[in-house]
Amino acid sequence: MPAQLSKFSFEAPCMDYAHPWTDSCVSATVGLGLHSLQESFRIYTTVYIIAFLMRRKIPTKENIKKTILGILQSTAFLSWSGFSYSLFICLLRRILGRFYMPTVSFLPSFLSSLSAIVIERASRRTLLCLYVSNIATETLFRMGVWRGYFSPIPRGEVYIFAVSVAVLLYFYRSKTNKEDQIYKILRMIVGRHEETEYRIDKNPHSETSSRDTATSDARSDRNIRRSSPRHKFNILWKSFEAYKYIINSLKAQSKDASCPHPYSCAYYILANSAKIFSYGVCGQIVLKIILQFKKLLQKPKLLKSTIFQKENLNLAVFLGGFAGFYRLVSCILRRIFHQDSHIYAIPAGLIASVTFMAYPNSTIALYFMWKTLQLLWNNSVENEQVPEIKWFVILLYCFSTALLFHTAILEPQNLRSSYWKFLYNMSGGRIAVMSRIPLNVFGLETSKNLQEVLRKTKTTDQITFSF
Repeated sequence: MPAQLSKFSFEAPCMDYAHPWTDSCVSATVGLGLHSLQESFRIYTTVYIIAFLMRRKIPTKENIKKTILGILQSTAFLSWSGFSYSLFICLLRRILGRFYMPTVSFLPSFLSSLSAIVIERASRRTLLCLYVSNIATETLFRMGVWRGYFSPIPRGEVYIFAVSVAVLLYFYRSKTNKEDQIYKILRMIVGRHEETEYRIDKNPHSETSSRDTATSDARSDRNIRRSSPRHKFNILWKSFEAYKYIINSLKAQSKDASCPHPYSCAYYILANSAKIFSYGVCGQIVLKIILQFKKLLQKPKLLKSTIFQKENLNLAVFLGGFAGFYRLVSCILRRIFHQDSHIYAIPAGLIASVTFMAYPNSTIALYFMWKTLQLLWNNSVENEQVPEIKWFVILLYCFSTALLFHTAILEPQNLRSSYWKFLYNMSGGRIAVMSRIPLNVFGLETSKNLQEVLRKTKTTDQITFSF
C-alpha cells in the first residue's frame, strides 16, 4: 500500500532529475535521440524484413522500395518519440519554473507521442494504439491493486477472453465485410466454413454428395489394397492404408443438412482440431528456439530439452481444444435445431474459451478485448448510433503511452517487465539513470521501488554517458 501523496510539485534543476549525467539539456536530448534512432532502426529493420519474408513472394523493385521507406518512416516515428520526450521534460520545467507531478513524465510523454504519431503511417496507428492500450490497461489494473482499490480476480484473463472472443465470433459469422486482421486469425482457428460468405456461396450439390464421395474413396482404397500384394508386409504402407481408412471412415459419418462443412461432423471436428494442434506445437517450439538461439549455439545439447518440454503443449492444447470445442458445440446446436444461425457463435465461443485455462495470457486476453471494443465502436459508427471521432485513435495512443511513461518514472513496480526492458533498451539505460530521489516527495517510494525493479529485470542504473 503506497504512502499518501505528500506534495504535488518540487523545485530542482533539470540535471537533478532528468539528466544527472550532464548539466546540458541540449546534450541530454541529443544523446537520447541518437540512441533512440539507432535502436529504432534495428527494431524496425527486423520487423519489416520478417514481414517481407513471410509474404513468400519474389520481391519486386516496388516492394523493396516500399519496405525501405517503411523502415525509415517508422524509425523516424519511434526515434522522435525518444528525442522529443527529453526535450519536453526540460522545456516544461523552464516554462513553469519547477516540476509538477504531471510534468515529470506524463505530459512530456503525451506531447512527444502526439508529435511523433503523425509521422507514422496512418495504417499503422490503430495497431500501435491497440498495443500500448493493451499494456496500459494491465498497468492501470496493477496500479489499482497496489493501492488496494481492488483485488486480482482468479482466472480473470479467461473471463475477459471468453466474452471478447464470443462477440468477435458473432461478428465473424454475421458480418460480410471482414477486413480486420483479427478475422484472419479466427478464420485459421475456427475455419472458413463458419463464415457468412461460405454459407451463401457454397454449392449444395457438392455438399450433399460429400458422403457418397467419401464412401467411394473408401471402396477405391480397399481395391488398391487388394491389387497391391507386394505391399502386404510393408509396415509403412500398411500404416498409410490404416490412416486413409480411418480418415475416409470419419468422412463417411453422418452430418446434419444445416451444417455448412463438407463431409461428416466427426471429421470436421477431429481433423481440423488436430491440424490446429500441430500448428500450436510447431509454433511454440520454433518460438522457443528463436528466443534461445544464442544459448543453443553455445550449448547444442539443450536443443533436445528445449523441444521436448511439457510447456510446449500448452499453446497447442488451447488452440486445438478451442477449435474442437467450437466446432463441436456448433454442430450439436445445428443438429438440435436443424438450422444454422450466427447466434450459435456466442455459446460455442464461451464454451470453447474454457481451453484458455491451458494457456492463460493477459496479453492475448487484453488484445482480444481491445479488438472487440474497436469493432463494436466501428459497428456503432456504421449504424450511426454514435458519432465518429476522427482523432480518437491518436488521442488514445497518446494517453496510453503517457500513462506507461508516467508509471516507468514514478511507479516502475507497476509496469510490465517486458515494457520496462523495452524502454531501457530504447533509452540506452537512461530511463533507469534518471534520478528518482527528488520524486520521493510525492510519497510513492519511487527510488526504493526502482531498485527492486532493477533487481528483478537484471538491469542497472550504474551507467555513464558521454552526453
